[in-house]
Amino acid sequence: MSASALPESPAPTGRRTIDEVLQSARARFTRLTPAQAKNDLHGGAVVVDIRPAAQREAEGGLTGALVIERNVLEWRFDPTSDARLPMADYDLEVIVICQEGYTSSLAAASLHDLGIHRATDVIGGYAAWRELL
Repeated sequence: MSASALPESPAPTGRRTIDEVLQSARARFTRLTPAQAKNDLHGGAVVVDIRPAAQREAEGGLTGALVIERNVLEWRFDPTSDARLPMADYDLEVIVICQEGYTSSLAAASLHDLGIHRATDVIGGYAAWRELL
């Protein structure tokens, strides 16, 4: 049976589409262009590459970025977590980057939920950053 042949269940009350969730996440912070992010990296910001290992291997790494896969990001940056990085701080500028700038927006919003108010992401993700090289 194909996915299109599956019966649709009624949408739950209050549900949002992923586009709405993404728009809401992005409204919470100012996203950076790759050039702005690169400038902030040289100014002391932490750029965090959340792409999976296979994607980094296929597409290339990001010089100067801290690699933290998405599934552990919040634990590494929550200043109250036992699994936090030594640099974890509510005032730390964290620039999250994924392949194209979608997952990173959701991740940056999640860091905001933890109180890391300077978290943001890169418009266009690694694909756009790579164009600067």
